[in-house]
Amino acid sequence: MTAQGLSFDIESQGDIPLKLAMTIEPGELVVLLGPSGSGKSTLLRCLAGLYTPIKGQIYCNHECWFDSEKDHYLKPEKRSLGMVYQSYALFPHLSALQNVMLPLIRHPKEIAKSTATQWLAKVNLAGLENRKPHELSGGQKQRVALARALAGNPKLLLLDEPFSAVDQMTRIKLRRELAKLRTQINTPIVLVTHDLDEAVQLADRICVLHHGQMLQIDSPENLLSQPQSKP
Repeated sequence: MTAQGLSFDIESQGDIPLKLAMTIEPGELVVLLGPSGSGKSTLLRCLAGLYTPIKGQIYCNHECWFDSEKDHYLKPEKRSLGMVYQSYALFPHLSALQNVMLPLIRHPKEIAKSTATQWLAKVNLAGLENRKPHELSGGQKQRVALARALAGNPKLLLLDEPFSAVDQMTRIKLRRELAKLRTQINTPIVLVTHDLDEAVQLADRICVLHHGQMLQIDSPENLLSQPQSKP
């Protein structure tokens, strides 16, 4: 299980049982779709190393992140991943630029500043580098969060319902921007959503979850035309 991209085969008997195996190619976007309690966010926490009562293996870009048989566990801060939450999770006392510079803390300051500025431009926030989170709209805050997640060149990008806290028009704009942005990176992306329209618009493949198990994983077209389970 050392293929490039993300590969995992995990099982958990926790509050939300999981039994899932999947491979996601570099640059591929897989949407996790299902009702509350189906295991979507729990799976993201497993991949991020934030939920540990699991068995199995997780590999990303040839690197072992987790192997229960070998008693190997890579801490979250060592996993080289970017994560975007519904709640933005920005530091309120830092500017947009300073927030995006956080994953670049080990780089020389001028390089970190230049890289962060470039990412803010890529998410259409050029000129707003010095604004604090309270001076930004919901959509702008989420753009900052996305830029921060990508600035460190992560091996994996996890998006946990990133657009659900903004209004419908902003959500549509953010989807379009993510669709454009993902063509510029070669990172496996896992997106959690309840929104079927969002899943169809963004996904290469959609994984339908129920009670922690995979009901179907397929392209949006095949999933809609040939569902393997009743709605």
